[in-house]
Amino acid sequence: MTSKRNLLWPIVLLGVLPLVASWFAYPDTHLPPHFGEFPPLFVQHPPGFNLAVFIVVLLAEAAIALLLLFPQWFGFRGTTPAPQPAPARLPIWFWLGAVLTGFFWWLMWARVTPFGDLVYYAFTPLWWGFILALDGIVYRRSGGYSLLASRPTTFAASVVVSLIGWYFFEYFDYFALGNWFYPNSDKIPALSHTTVVLIFLLAYTTVWPAIFEWYALLNTFPKFAARYANGPKLALPGNLLLWAGLALIFAMVFFPYPLFWVMWMGTLAVFSGSLIRLGIPTPFSELTRGNWSPMVLMALSALFNGFFWELWNWGSAHPTLPITNPNYWMYDVPYVNVIHICAEMPLLGYAGYLPFGLLAWVMFIWAGQVFGFDTKLLQRDDLPPTSGGSA
Repeated sequence: MTSKRNLLWPIVLLGVLPLVASWFAYPDTHLPPHFGEFPPLFVQHPPGFNLAVFIVVLLAEAAIALLLLFPQWFGFRGTTPAPQPAPARLPIWFWLGAVLTGFFWWLMWARVTPFGDLVYYAFTPLWWGFILALDGIVYRRSGGYSLLASRPTTFAASVVVSLIGWYFFEYFDYFALGNWFYPNSDKIPALSHTTVVLIFLLAYTTVWPAIFEWYALLNTFPKFAARYANGPKLALPGNLLLWAGLALIFAMVFFPYPLFWVMWMGTLAVFSGSLIRLGIPTPFSELTRGNWSPMVLMALSALFNGFFWELWNWGSAHPTLPITNPNYWMYDVPYVNVIHICAEMPLLGYAGYLPFGLLAWVMFIWAGQVFGFDTKLLQRDDLPPTSGGSA
């Protein structure tokens, strides 16, 4: 009970602090503009392009890219990868997922309605098809193990956490004055507001499962996983992370544009710090042994998945064709909202997916500790010794 209390109060404080700060930051309304409007629409334009900020962010991201591409430059030493298991046959749900993905991808991008209003609902089945297909590939490459096949309860829990967890970021986006918004959510006469809200709820169920499937998939490449398994040892201070994250979240309300990144990094610090200070294993726990592999692979999982998020979103809203995707989103990121390549996301914004993957994981671990479900994802050590491989 004490442990749960110690897990709950930091997150309650995390949710309450922005409201307290808003009382002072917005003396007339005591809330940011358009607070509670759902789905969120455009608020106001943030500061435009800033070359100095762009260069600083670019250099920071270049350093991260060098670490990922050339880990040996940063003190990582090679380890012997596990042998690859004999592949299994592709399961039936892979083929079902591939068909769903292909059909709803075509339907959403073509924006045609030969199936009535089905096109308005295409986003979620497209993503669930993709999740099933990814799980099927993991099943094949791991010799018959996957999240869906081997950890169905954990998989189901990720769906529930995803549904509730993404609301957390929509909540913080109000205080950041709309880093993203949904311009089409009120422009489809055939859909009532209640229907649009339900469409969004269903879409939110796909976020965590998709990232976790990528993580399972990356773990089926033994040499890749071993690249980051023997590096510098690092212990992160839980209490410092917790209180620094809470302070940043409070400050973000007063300075939403220069601190727009805090909704991700501050929240990550609070969730991680609340777990680390209690000795609960997180992806950062392995850093004390020099194993960066779980952290790096989860960060990359979100980045790889983010490519498809942005690609499919971008292709669903051509200006000369009818509006059919209520889930379509746009970004209004301060200072660096330039260079868009087949995406609404600015080029430098893709790096935000790296901490987001870790944040999704620590939120999942936190929820498992509070509500008592297994949060272990499919990894190399889940396979029986006779298979000699990875999952």
